[in-house]
Amino acid sequence: MRPVLRLLLAVCAGLLTGLAGASNRTSEPINRDWTFTLGDPPGAQAIDHDSAGWRRVDLPHSFSQPYFLGTGFYVGHGWYRKALHVPAAAIGKRITLEFDGVFQDAVIWVNGRKAGRHVGGYTGFSIDITPHVKAGRNLLAVHVNNLWNARVAPRAGEHVFSGGIYRNVRLVVTDPVHVAWYGTFVTTPQVSDERASVRVQTEVRNHRAAEVRVTLVSEVLDAAGRRIATLRSTRKVPAAGMATVDQTLPQIARPRLWSPEQPTLYKLVSRLSVAGKPVDRFETPFGIRSLQFTADKGFFLNGRHLYMVGANVHQDQAGWGDGVTDGAARRDVQMVKDAGFNFIRGSHYPHSPAFSKATDELGLLFWSEAPFWGIGGFGADGSWLSSAYPPDPADRPEFEASVLRQAQEMIRIHRNHPSIVVWSASNEPFFTLGDAMGPMREFLKRQVAFMRQLDPTRPVAIGGAQRGEIDKLGDIAGYNGDGATLFLNPGVPSVVSEYGSTMVDRPGAYEPGFGLMPDTPDQKGSTKPYAWRYPWRAGEALWCAFDHGSIASVEFGSMGFIDYFRLPKRQYHWYREHYRGVPPPAWPVAGKPAKLHLAASQPVIHGTQGLDDAQLVVTVQDEAGRALSNAPDVTLSIVSGPGKFPTGRSIHFSNQSVIAIRDGQAAISFRSYFAGETLIEASSPGLAPARLAITTTGPDRFVPGESPLAPDQPVVVYPPIHRKALADDPINVTTSRPTATSGSEPGHEAPLANDGQTQTWWRASATDGSAHWVAHLENVYALHWLSLVMPDDRGPDFVVEISQDATRWRPVAEAKGGRKSHEIALFEPPNTAAFLRIRFPAVTPDRPAMLSEVRVFAKPKP
Repeated sequence: MRPVLRLLLAVCAGLLTGLAGASNRTSEPINRDWTFTLGDPPGAQAIDHDSAGWRRVDLPHSFSQPYFLGTGFYVGHGWYRKALHVPAAAIGKRITLEFDGVFQDAVIWVNGRKAGRHVGGYTGFSIDITPHVKAGRNLLAVHVNNLWNARVAPRAGEHVFSGGIYRNVRLVVTDPVHVAWYGTFVTTPQVSDERASVRVQTEVRNHRAAEVRVTLVSEVLDAAGRRIATLRSTRKVPAAGMATVDQTLPQIARPRLWSPEQPTLYKLVSRLSVAGKPVDRFETPFGIRSLQFTADKGFFLNGRHLYMVGANVHQDQAGWGDGVTDGAARRDVQMVKDAGFNFIRGSHYPHSPAFSKATDELGLLFWSEAPFWGIGGFGADGSWLSSAYPPDPADRPEFEASVLRQAQEMIRIHRNHPSIVVWSASNEPFFTLGDAMGPMREFLKRQVAFMRQLDPTRPVAIGGAQRGEIDKLGDIAGYNGDGATLFLNPGVPSVVSEYGSTMVDRPGAYEPGFGLMPDTPDQKGSTKPYAWRYPWRAGEALWCAFDHGSIASVEFGSMGFIDYFRLPKRQYHWYREHYRGVPPPAWPVAGKPAKLHLAASQPVIHGTQGLDDAQLVVTVQDEAGRALSNAPDVTLSIVSGPGKFPTGRSIHFSNQSVIAIRDGQAAISFRSYFAGETLIEASSPGLAPARLAITTTGPDRFVPGESPLAPDQPVVVYPPIHRKALADDPINVTTSRPTATSGSEPGHEAPLANDGQTQTWWRASATDGSAHWVAHLENVYALHWLSLVMPDDRGPDFVVEISQDATRWRPVAEAKGGRKSHEIALFEPPNTAAFLRIRFPAVTPDRPAMLSEVRVFAKPKP
């Protein structure tokens, strides 16, 4: 062999050796090809357990798939099993499983032995399975339950709580010396247009039996991959222990600052070596930006004022429920961005890593919230309609630990995302049983201090702070509903964290649905656009972006400006036109259907591990190709190739079904866990069908006749979750709900009429003419009884009216004044409503309109 060739081969061999050493870390998703069963069969973790009757599933997955906006879901146990192949080269290294989210109590077994447990449904976790695996085939079993637990957060909420491994799972192999799970914390203490400093705190774990001296090289790469800063540090790490390496890298000149307009990202590369041998390489995307919330001038990003305009976002989607792919989460973020918004409030729990990655890359500010949530009209303990904070002192220590643990995991997982500008401690925790209110406030104070300690670089908000005297317990107050009109210039940084609440099916009206925002007292009648956007207010978030599953009612979950199938309502197009200047499309019209049109969000699904999917939209058209509002039954079917809908190889849409076609369109997301081309057809009786092809890339080729086909999955209708919780007794659904009035005297504002205290009262500002007081029940209820307490017996006659939309009112009772209390039956015939109004037609100085306490006893609509 020629000397030159030998030299070249030696160099190449050295490079390959170096690359192999630098790639000791591998991280592979293991979402495909699991088996699953509902229930809790004894010994399901055992290698020899008979699982022949279990069904094949792929992740992400939830117990109740397919799910379409029911008020019930499966509650109980479920088991997952998977053959886990570990290469021989991995033995001697650390082998872990990383879960992005399991709802909500998960026990992990490997080869029949318990490897770990995690309790908490919205945060990821890592399980070290090194002692339990062997080279070759291993059995991974995961036991999950979604039972309500008085000592686990959240204890309450109006969304759905389906169990399952509903986010990604990865098999991670590292050297015994490695960067810990989410073990880097990148901050930018000084930021300007001229320069920025970068501080990195890196947790290094040592699983060896002896102390090691590690060398950590931290490099910052710009968006083009160029190295722009580097620092080398050496540190001793104790045996079977951990050390944190704290580095301040050389300043970066002329940094590209992250913002919604320019979401520039950098990358930190952490390289670990021991005795000159590379042992780990870990990457951390991050952004350079500064932020400031002020009480008098609002929010500043990179030193420039920015008003945050956004929406609340729930994670679940039609058919798949909470088990959405990374690609689907990214589409959600993109739709909010496309509406002209710059802000998302993550309601009301930590979202997936893929979601915050999308807000980074697409450029939206993100409010990330811990799962401490209350809901009005709660009953006794036993379901997610319970007091937000435990009324039983015995439950409080473990519940508080649950909140703090999930807050800690949220911050650890998401702390390097520049889009996240706020950590939120809660949403409406004031929905707490009376005697527990004091301890709840004290806990909130401790929670805020704990979260500040974990991340001093971001403020901690109290979300849903409009009741309970909690708005000043954090760094930022988030006011929901009528809080926008009640807390004017509150003296602390603040946002309207929820406004709107338009309850409507697609298509809806072409209007913004600003709710109470235009009723801000000193702006009524103003011709100035968006007059409520005061200089001191930092921003506002629409309730909400997407329809979502709700235990309250289907109607309550239908407040998005985009429906559950991810088709925009006309409200969405109003925002898109007024915020981005994009004219609305031509609305579909009634006509003679002739054919179908089928489109996909993308022609390619990337990979076979369920990280990506494609959104399919079918449109009814006339002969000329014009979109029609007619809604005939439509079926999507897989003609050939791999893939599945949430219902199997086909899905049927009907305007009489929860799998709905409305206003001439239907949509669903499509997945494939095998590579190959899929041919999909849209059909409807009497109409010309439409077809399209979707290609799935990656390994795991689909082989016709050999690869398994997705079985049919019928929709199971589970009984409403609230049925058992509320039993036969109506509950008070009025206390602390949002209010509106014709006007209030100072010191006697509207919320004093439903604050649970008869010694406080609302008094109308009107002394001549008419006046009214309105309660938004925040759900559709079957009303049974109305109880009114007045401050005295001077009150005028009044009329009781109800409404579904606060626009069209129906009288249901009349009463004479001159009494201190009234008890009014509302249940014959059953009256369903989302709003209740007490209207005083004739107010005089001698007979003022006043209410001490309004209580409506009701049940969720049957």
